[in-house]
Amino acid sequence: MSDAKKIIIDEDWKSQVEAEKEAAKHPVAGAEGLGDEMSAHDGELPEASFELLISTFVTEAMVALGQFPHPGTGEIAADPGHAKFAIDMIGVIADKTKGNLSPMEEQGLQDLLHQLRMTYVAATQGQ
Repeated sequence: MSDAKKIIIDEDWKSQVEAEKEAAKHPVAGAEGLGDEMSAHDGELPEASFELLISTFVTEAMVALGQFPHPGTGEIAADPGHAKFAIDMIGVIADKTKGNLSPMEEQGLQDLLHQLRMTYVAATQGQ
């Protein structure tokens, strides 16, 4: 696989994470009946999608790997156990969706898992 394609995949999820960070700064609307914490928001939630589900766990893993600041505290701190859990959850999703994804989605998911696992190994070496 070419480095250019990896960069595109890498940049794609980074763009998604940045969009999620920006969206998180704005309150959520239309959440009546979803509990007090949700009804206080005024913005709209993004449309549910496979990509958003995966990016949720990717963001969680990257924060736990110390690659992004924690959205609540703004601090960068590694939590290898939490990172492993988030990566393993993506692995479960990959296993359970096998045969139901387009070839592009399947390859992207496998590439993403590989990149996250390598980042995990690099982050936990010497611990």
